[in-house]
Amino acid sequence: MGNYRFDRDTLVADAMSATGLDDFGAPTWEEGLDRLLDDLGHEARLNELGVLIVTSEVVEYLTNRLGITAFRKQHPGVGAKPITRPIVIVGQPRTGTTILYDLLAQDPQLRAPLSWEVDRPLPPPDPATSDTDVRIAEVQARIDLADSLIPGFTAFHPIGALHAQECVRMTASDFRSMIFNTQYRVPNYNRWLLYEADMAPAYRWHRQYLQHLQAQQSPQQWLIKSPAHMWHLDALAGEYPDAVVIQTHRDPLKVVASVSALVAHLRQMASDETSVPDAAASFADDIVLGLERSIEARDDQAIAAERFIDVQFTEFVADPLATIRGVYEQLDLELTDVAEQRMRAFLESHPGDGGGGGTRYRFADTGLDADELRERSRPYQDRFGVLSEPVS
Repeated sequence: MGNYRFDRDTLVADAMSATGLDDFGAPTWEEGLDRLLDDLGHEARLNELGVLIVTSEVVEYLTNRLGITAFRKQHPGVGAKPITRPIVIVGQPRTGTTILYDLLAQDPQLRAPLSWEVDRPLPPPDPATSDTDVRIAEVQARIDLADSLIPGFTAFHPIGALHAQECVRMTASDFRSMIFNTQYRVPNYNRWLLYEADMAPAYRWHRQYLQHLQAQQSPQQWLIKSPAHMWHLDALAGEYPDAVVIQTHRDPLKVVASVSALVAHLRQMASDETSVPDAAASFADDIVLGLERSIEARDDQAIAAERFIDVQFTEFVADPLATIRGVYEQLDLELTDVAEQRMRAFLESHPGDGGGGGTRYRFADTGLDADELRERSRPYQDRFGVLSEPVS
Protein backbone atom coordinates (compact mmCIF):
# COMPACT_ATOMS: atom_id res chain seq x y z
CA MET A 1 0.00 0.00 0.00
CA GLY A 2 1.40 3.34 -0.95
CA ASN A 3 2.02 6.37 1.20
CA TYR A 4 -0.72 8.44 -0.42
CA ARG A 5 -3.09 7.45 2.39
CA PHE A 6 -0.63 8.68 5.01
CA ASP A 7 0.31 12.19 3.95
CA ARG A 8 1.37 14.24 6.97
CA ASP A 9 0.26 17.57 5.54
CA THR A 10 -3.22 16.26 4.84
CA LEU A 11 -3.66 14.85 8.33
CA VAL A 12 -2.31 18.03 9.92
CA ALA A 13 -4.69 20.09 7.80
CA ASP A 14 -7.60 17.90 8.92
CA ALA A 15 -6.72 18.50 12.59
CA MET A 16 -6.41 22.25 12.08
CA SER A 17 -9.69 22.38 10.18
CA ALA A 18 -11.47 20.45 12.95
CA THR A 19 -10.25 22.83 15.66
CA GLY A 20 -9.67 26.14 13.95
CA LEU A 21 -6.22 26.12 15.56
CA ASP A 22 -2.74 26.01 14.07
CA ASP A 23 -0.25 26.01 16.98
CA PHE A 24 1.01 22.55 17.90
CA GLY A 25 3.54 23.85 20.40
CA ALA A 26 7.10 22.55 20.20
CA PRO A 27 7.71 20.70 16.90
CA THR A 28 8.92 17.58 18.72
CA TRP A 29 5.96 15.61 17.34
CA GLU A 30 7.03 15.87 13.71
CA GLU A 31 9.83 13.31 13.50
CA GLY A 32 7.87 10.57 15.22
CA LEU A 33 4.80 11.19 13.09
CA ASP A 34 6.81 11.07 9.86
CA ARG A 35 8.44 7.79 10.88
CA LEU A 36 5.12 6.35 11.95
CA LEU A 37 3.35 7.29 8.74
CA ASP A 38 6.14 5.80 6.65
CA ASP A 39 5.81 2.45 8.44
CA LEU A 40 2.03 2.55 8.27
CA GLY A 41 2.30 2.94 4.52
CA HIS A 42 4.98 0.31 3.92
CA GLU A 43 5.09 -2.18 6.80
CA ALA A 44 1.79 -2.33 8.65
CA ARG A 45 -0.17 -4.52 6.20
CA LEU A 46 -3.34 -2.57 6.95
CA ASN A 47 -6.74 -3.41 5.57
CA GLU A 48 -9.22 -0.70 4.57
CA LEU A 49 -10.70 -0.53 8.06
CA GLY A 50 -7.21 -0.25 9.49
CA VAL A 51 -6.43 2.72 7.27
CA LEU A 52 -9.57 4.50 8.44
CA ILE A 53 -8.88 3.71 12.09
CA VAL A 54 -5.26 4.79 12.20
CA THR A 55 -5.70 7.97 10.17
CA SER A 56 -8.58 9.05 12.42
CA GLU A 57 -6.45 8.28 15.46
CA VAL A 58 -3.57 10.38 14.13
CA VAL A 59 -5.93 13.30 13.54
CA GLU A 60 -7.34 12.87 17.04
CA TYR A 61 -3.86 12.94 18.63
CA LEU A 62 -3.04 16.06 16.65
CA THR A 63 -6.37 17.63 17.60
CA ASN A 64 -5.73 16.99 21.30
CA ARG A 65 -2.28 18.53 20.98
CA LEU A 66 -3.69 21.63 19.33
CA GLY A 67 -6.38 22.02 21.97
CA ILE A 68 -4.11 21.49 24.97
CA THR A 69 -1.55 23.92 23.55
CA ALA A 70 -4.23 26.56 22.98
CA PHE A 71 -5.74 26.13 26.43
CA ARG A 72 -2.31 26.45 28.02
CA LYS A 73 -1.67 29.71 26.15
CA GLN A 74 -5.04 31.09 27.23
CA HIS A 75 -4.52 29.99 30.85
CA PRO A 76 -0.80 30.38 31.60
CA GLY A 77 -1.34 29.57 35.26
CA VAL A 78 -1.95 25.93 34.31
CA GLY A 79 1.76 25.45 33.73
CA ALA A 80 2.58 26.72 37.22
CA LYS A 81 0.63 23.96 38.97
CA PRO A 82 3.06 21.35 40.27
CA ILE A 83 3.19 17.61 39.65
CA THR A 84 4.66 16.45 42.95
CA ARG A 85 5.93 12.95 43.80
CA PRO A 86 3.88 11.06 41.21
CA ILE A 87 3.42 7.36 41.82
CA VAL A 88 4.39 5.54 38.63
CA ILE A 89 3.49 1.90 37.99
CA VAL A 90 5.87 0.20 35.59
CA GLY A 91 6.64 -3.38 34.66
CA GLN A 92 6.55 -5.51 31.58
CA PRO A 93 3.18 -5.87 29.86
CA ARG A 94 0.96 -8.61 31.30
CA THR A 95 2.57 -8.49 34.77
CA GLY A 96 -0.43 -7.21 36.70
CA THR A 97 0.18 -3.51 36.11
CA THR A 98 -3.38 -2.87 34.94
CA ILE A 99 -5.25 -4.45 37.84
CA LEU A 100 -2.80 -2.92 40.34
CA TYR A 101 -3.38 0.46 38.70
CA ASP A 102 -7.15 0.06 38.75
CA LEU A 103 -7.12 -0.94 42.40
CA LEU A 104 -4.89 1.91 43.58
CA ALA A 105 -7.02 4.31 41.51
CA GLN A 106 -9.95 3.49 43.80
CA ASP A 107 -8.24 5.48 46.56
CA PRO A 108 -9.63 9.05 46.74
CA GLN A 109 -6.21 10.22 47.95
CA LEU A 110 -4.73 9.48 44.53
CA ARG A 111 -5.53 11.01 41.15
CA ALA A 112 -5.38 8.74 38.12
CA PRO A 113 -6.13 10.02 34.59
CA LEU A 114 -9.29 8.29 33.40
CA SER A 115 -9.82 7.01 29.87
CA TRP A 116 -12.49 9.55 28.98
CA GLU A 117 -10.35 12.41 30.26
CA VAL A 118 -7.28 11.36 28.29
CA ASP A 119 -9.14 10.60 25.08
CA ARG A 120 -11.38 13.70 25.26
CA PRO A 121 -9.32 16.27 27.23
CA LEU A 122 -11.00 19.42 25.90
CA PRO A 123 -12.11 21.22 27.93
CA PRO A 124 -10.29 19.99 31.05
CA PRO A 125 -12.48 17.81 33.29
CA ASP A 126 -14.59 19.67 35.81
CA PRO A 127 -15.03 17.94 39.21
CA ALA A 128 -18.62 19.22 39.34
CA THR A 129 -19.56 17.11 36.29
CA SER A 130 -17.05 14.26 36.63
CA ASP A 131 -19.85 11.65 36.78
CA THR A 132 -22.17 13.14 34.16
CA ASP A 133 -19.89 14.54 31.45
CA VAL A 134 -21.19 13.51 28.03
CA ARG A 135 -17.69 12.49 26.99
CA ILE A 136 -17.88 9.47 29.32
CA ALA A 137 -20.59 7.86 27.19
CA GLU A 138 -18.81 8.84 23.97
CA VAL A 139 -15.58 7.13 25.00
CA GLN A 140 -17.40 4.09 26.37
CA ALA A 141 -19.27 3.69 23.09
CA ARG A 142 -15.97 3.64 21.22
CA ILE A 143 -14.58 0.99 23.57
CA ASP A 144 -17.72 -1.09 23.10
CA LEU A 145 -17.35 -0.77 19.32
CA ALA A 146 -13.76 -2.01 19.50
CA ASP A 147 -14.93 -4.99 21.55
CA SER A 148 -17.55 -5.81 18.93
CA LEU A 149 -15.02 -5.58 16.08
CA ILE A 150 -12.47 -7.76 17.86
CA PRO A 151 -14.45 -9.91 20.32
CA GLY A 152 -12.61 -10.44 23.58
CA PHE A 153 -10.70 -7.15 23.38
CA THR A 154 -11.73 -6.00 26.86
CA ALA A 155 -11.26 -9.50 28.28
CA PHE A 156 -7.62 -9.42 27.17
CA HIS A 157 -7.09 -5.89 28.47
CA PRO A 158 -9.86 -4.60 30.76
CA ILE A 159 -10.66 -0.99 29.96
CA GLY A 160 -13.54 1.40 30.31
CA ALA A 161 -14.26 5.09 30.10
CA LEU A 162 -14.10 5.36 33.89
CA HIS A 163 -11.02 3.15 34.23
CA ALA A 164 -7.57 4.64 34.73
CA GLN A 165 -5.80 5.22 31.42
CA GLU A 166 -2.17 4.56 30.47
CA CYS A 167 0.46 7.18 29.76
CA VAL A 168 1.00 5.90 26.20
CA ARG A 169 -2.28 7.55 25.22
CA MET A 170 -0.83 10.89 26.31
CA THR A 171 2.66 10.60 24.82
CA ALA A 172 0.99 9.50 21.56
CA SER A 173 0.30 13.19 20.91
CA ASP A 174 4.05 13.69 20.75
CA PHE A 175 4.24 10.57 18.53
CA ARG A 176 6.79 8.95 20.84
CA SER A 177 4.68 6.13 22.21
CA MET A 178 4.71 2.34 22.33
CA ILE A 179 0.97 2.31 21.72
CA PHE A 180 1.57 2.42 17.98
CA ASN A 181 3.68 -0.75 17.83
CA THR A 182 1.15 -2.51 20.03
CA GLN A 183 -1.73 -1.73 17.69
CA TYR A 184 0.08 -1.85 14.35
CA ARG A 185 3.08 -3.52 12.77
CA VAL A 186 5.55 -0.62 12.61
CA PRO A 187 9.02 -2.18 13.10
CA ASN A 188 11.14 0.75 11.91
CA TYR A 189 9.23 3.24 14.03
CA ASN A 190 9.56 0.89 17.00
CA ARG A 191 13.31 0.54 16.49
CA TRP A 192 13.68 4.31 16.39
CA LEU A 193 11.56 4.71 19.52
CA LEU A 194 13.52 2.19 21.57
CA TYR A 195 17.07 2.92 20.39
CA GLU A 196 17.30 6.41 18.88
CA ALA A 197 14.51 8.74 19.96
CA ASP A 198 15.09 11.44 22.54
CA MET A 199 12.29 10.75 25.01
CA ALA A 200 12.69 13.94 27.03
CA PRO A 201 10.17 15.83 24.82
CA ALA A 202 7.61 13.05 25.32
CA TYR A 203 7.86 13.38 29.08
CA ARG A 204 7.68 17.17 28.93
CA TRP A 205 4.47 16.77 26.94
CA HIS A 206 3.28 14.18 29.45
CA ARG A 207 3.67 16.73 32.26
CA GLN A 208 1.72 19.30 30.23
CA TYR A 209 -1.06 16.75 29.72
CA LEU A 210 -1.34 16.08 33.46
CA GLN A 211 -1.29 19.80 34.22
CA HIS A 212 -4.08 20.25 31.70
CA LEU A 213 -6.19 17.52 33.32
CA GLN A 214 -5.81 19.12 36.75
CA ALA A 215 -6.46 22.65 35.47
CA GLN A 216 -9.88 22.95 37.13
CA GLN A 217 -9.05 21.31 40.43
CA SER A 218 -6.51 21.40 43.22
CA PRO A 219 -3.47 19.26 42.45
CA GLN A 220 -3.50 15.79 44.02
CA GLN A 221 -0.82 13.13 44.06
CA TRP A 222 -0.87 11.67 40.58
CA LEU A 223 -0.99 7.92 40.03
CA ILE A 224 0.11 6.98 36.52
CA LYS A 225 1.00 3.78 34.74
CA SER A 226 2.53 2.32 31.62
CA PRO A 227 4.78 -0.63 30.89
CA ALA A 228 6.43 1.65 28.32
CA HIS A 229 8.23 3.56 31.08
CA MET A 230 10.42 0.48 31.59
CA TRP A 231 12.44 1.28 28.48
CA HIS A 232 12.96 4.93 29.38
CA LEU A 233 13.30 5.21 33.15
CA ASP A 234 16.11 7.72 32.73
CA ALA A 235 13.86 10.08 30.77
CA LEU A 236 11.05 9.56 33.29
CA ALA A 237 13.43 10.50 36.10
CA GLY A 238 14.60 13.53 34.15
CA GLU A 239 11.08 14.97 34.10
CA TYR A 240 9.89 13.63 37.47
CA PRO A 241 12.97 13.42 39.71
CA ASP A 242 10.81 12.81 42.80
CA ALA A 243 8.74 10.01 41.26
CA VAL A 244 8.09 6.85 43.25
CA VAL A 245 8.16 3.77 41.01
CA ILE A 246 6.20 0.58 41.63
CA GLN A 247 7.69 -2.15 39.43
CA THR A 248 5.85 -5.41 38.85
CA HIS A 249 7.75 -8.62 38.09
CA ARG A 250 6.77 -11.84 36.33
CA ASP A 251 8.43 -14.73 34.55
CA PRO A 252 9.54 -13.22 31.21
CA LEU A 253 8.48 -16.30 29.25
CA LYS A 254 4.92 -15.83 30.48
CA VAL A 255 5.18 -12.15 29.61
CA VAL A 256 6.31 -12.86 26.04
CA ALA A 257 3.61 -15.49 25.49
CA SER A 258 0.88 -13.23 26.86
CA VAL A 259 1.89 -9.99 25.15
CA SER A 260 2.37 -11.77 21.81
CA ALA A 261 -1.16 -13.14 22.01
CA LEU A 262 -2.52 -9.75 23.03
CA VAL A 263 -0.75 -7.88 20.23
CA ALA A 264 -1.82 -10.41 17.60
CA HIS A 265 -5.39 -10.05 18.86
CA LEU A 266 -5.34 -6.25 18.85
CA ARG A 267 -3.84 -6.00 15.38
CA GLN A 268 -6.70 -8.05 13.92
CA MET A 269 -8.85 -4.95 13.81
CA ALA A 270 -6.55 -3.17 11.39
CA SER A 271 -4.83 -5.98 9.50
CA ASP A 272 -5.75 -9.29 7.91
CA GLU A 273 -2.14 -10.45 8.24
CA THR A 274 -1.30 -10.87 11.90
CA SER A 275 -0.19 -13.85 13.97
CA VAL A 276 1.23 -14.73 17.36
CA PRO A 277 4.64 -15.82 15.98
CA ASP A 278 4.98 -12.57 14.04
CA ALA A 279 4.30 -10.53 17.18
CA ALA A 280 6.56 -12.74 19.29
CA ALA A 281 9.49 -12.41 16.88
CA SER A 282 9.77 -8.70 17.63
CA PHE A 283 8.41 -8.45 21.15
CA ALA A 284 10.75 -11.07 22.62
CA ASP A 285 13.75 -8.85 21.85
CA ASP A 286 11.90 -5.77 23.08
CA ILE A 287 10.99 -7.48 26.35
CA VAL A 288 14.57 -8.54 27.00
CA LEU A 289 15.75 -5.00 26.25
CA GLY A 290 13.27 -3.64 28.78
CA LEU A 291 14.50 -6.10 31.41
CA GLU A 292 18.08 -5.05 30.80
CA ARG A 293 17.20 -1.36 31.05
CA SER A 294 15.34 -1.88 34.31
CA ILE A 295 18.57 -3.28 35.75
CA GLU A 296 20.66 -0.48 34.26
CA ALA A 297 18.35 2.15 35.77
CA ARG A 298 18.99 0.70 39.23
CA ASP A 299 22.72 0.36 38.70
CA ASP A 300 22.99 3.91 37.33
CA GLN A 301 20.68 5.22 40.08
CA ALA A 302 18.63 7.10 37.52
CA ILE A 303 16.00 6.71 40.22
CA ALA A 304 17.23 6.19 43.78
CA ALA A 305 16.84 2.64 45.07
CA GLU A 306 14.65 3.76 47.97
CA ARG A 307 12.08 5.12 45.51
CA PHE A 308 11.47 1.70 43.93
CA ILE A 309 8.79 -0.63 45.25
CA ASP A 310 8.89 -4.16 43.84
CA VAL A 311 5.78 -6.31 43.42
CA GLN A 312 5.92 -9.98 42.46
CA PHE A 313 3.08 -10.97 40.13
CA THR A 314 2.54 -14.40 41.69
CA GLU A 315 2.23 -12.92 45.20
CA PHE A 316 -0.06 -10.15 43.99
CA VAL A 317 -2.43 -12.55 42.23
CA ALA A 318 -2.51 -14.80 45.30
CA ASP A 319 -3.49 -11.98 47.67
CA PRO A 320 -4.00 -8.57 46.05
CA LEU A 321 -4.96 -6.69 49.20
CA ALA A 322 -2.01 -8.04 51.19
CA THR A 323 0.31 -6.85 48.43
CA ILE A 324 -1.35 -3.44 48.37
CA ARG A 325 -1.00 -3.08 52.13
CA GLY A 326 2.73 -3.65 51.71
CA VAL A 327 2.87 -1.09 48.92
CA TYR A 328 1.11 1.49 51.10
CA GLU A 329 3.57 0.91 53.92
CA GLN A 330 6.45 1.64 51.58
CA LEU A 331 4.63 4.67 50.15
CA ASP A 332 4.05 5.91 53.68
CA LEU A 333 0.37 6.33 52.87
CA GLU A 334 -2.62 5.31 54.95
CA LEU A 335 -4.83 2.67 53.40
CA THR A 336 -8.16 4.00 54.65
CA ASP A 337 -11.23 1.83 55.22
CA VAL A 338 -12.98 3.69 52.41
CA ALA A 339 -10.17 2.98 49.94
CA GLU A 340 -9.94 -0.68 50.92
CA GLN A 341 -13.69 -1.15 50.61
CA ARG A 342 -13.64 0.40 47.15
CA MET A 343 -10.74 -1.84 46.12
CA ARG A 344 -12.58 -4.95 47.36
CA ALA A 345 -15.70 -3.91 45.44
CA PHE A 346 -13.63 -3.41 42.29
CA LEU A 347 -12.05 -6.87 42.68
CA GLU A 348 -15.45 -8.48 43.11
CA SER A 349 -16.72 -6.91 39.89
CA HIS A 350 -13.43 -7.43 38.00
CA PRO A 351 -12.09 -10.81 39.21
CA GLY A 352 -9.72 -11.32 36.27
CA ASP A 353 -8.29 -14.72 35.47
CA GLY A 354 -4.95 -14.76 37.27
CA GLY A 355 -3.03 -13.87 34.13
CA GLY A 356 -4.89 -15.92 31.56
CA GLY A 357 -2.19 -18.55 31.19
CA GLY A 358 -3.48 -21.76 29.65
CA THR A 359 -6.72 -20.13 28.56
CA ARG A 360 -5.78 -17.39 26.12
CA TYR A 361 -2.15 -18.09 25.30
CA ARG A 362 0.59 -20.72 25.31
CA PHE A 363 4.32 -20.20 24.95
CA ALA A 364 4.36 -22.93 22.31
CA ASP A 365 2.27 -20.65 20.07
CA THR A 366 5.08 -18.09 19.88
CA GLY A 367 7.44 -20.29 17.89
CA LEU A 368 10.31 -19.17 20.15
CA ASP A 369 13.00 -21.27 21.82
CA ALA A 370 12.08 -21.38 25.52
CA ASP A 371 15.55 -22.38 26.70
CA GLU A 372 17.23 -19.56 24.78
CA LEU A 373 14.80 -16.95 26.08
CA ARG A 374 15.15 -18.29 29.62
CA GLU A 375 18.92 -17.89 29.42
CA ARG A 376 18.62 -14.33 28.14
CA SER A 377 16.21 -13.52 30.96
CA ARG A 378 18.24 -15.11 33.72
CA PRO A 379 20.12 -11.95 34.83
CA TYR A 380 16.80 -10.20 35.39
CA GLN A 381 15.22 -13.10 37.22
CA ASP A 382 18.26 -13.51 39.44
CA ARG A 383 18.44 -9.80 40.18
CA PHE A 384 14.80 -9.47 41.26
CA GLY A 385 14.11 -12.98 42.54
CA VAL A 386 11.52 -13.70 39.84
CA LEU A 387 10.46 -17.33 39.88
CA SER A 388 10.06 -19.32 36.67
CA GLU A 389 6.51 -20.46 35.98
CA PRO A 390 5.55 -23.62 34.09
CA VAL A 391 5.27 -22.95 30.36
CA SER A 392 3.46 -25.00 27.75
